[in-house]
Amino acid sequence: MEYKKFATAINCIDGRTQFPVAELIKREFAVDYVDMVTESGPIKILAEQMDIKSIASIKKRVGVSVNQHLSRTVAVVAHFDCAGNPVGKDTQLKQLEAAVRAVEKWGLNVKVIGLWVDEDEKVTPSA
Repeated sequence: MEYKKFATAINCIDGRTQFPVAELIKREFAVDYVDMVTESGPIKILAEQMDIKSIASIKKRVGVSVNQHLSRTVAVVAHFDCAGNPVGKDTQLKQLEAAVRAVEKWGLNVKVIGLWVDEDEKVTPSA
């Protein structure tokens, strides 16, 4: 059986973000599949560090991707017009930065990146 490469995305449940994020990650990181760990407004949850149950759930699902699928890249995704986190882009980008740092602290030994999806479904790395 041929070995397939995986990456992971901690993404919003919003369907507008799923395909463009997966396509960018597959292309940029030369992987075959992207495991989607979806949550409503995940960057807010990860940045604020208040909802311990949701954080534990996200961490457990990311762990499955990293440990069973050998994912070596984890993308944390923010996007325009988020119903689960209805704040402006500037606030979301600050939350995204904090969320990336939070995931890095999990000690998974993977590359963690932040991605922004705009209203045209263009995906760009966060600064």
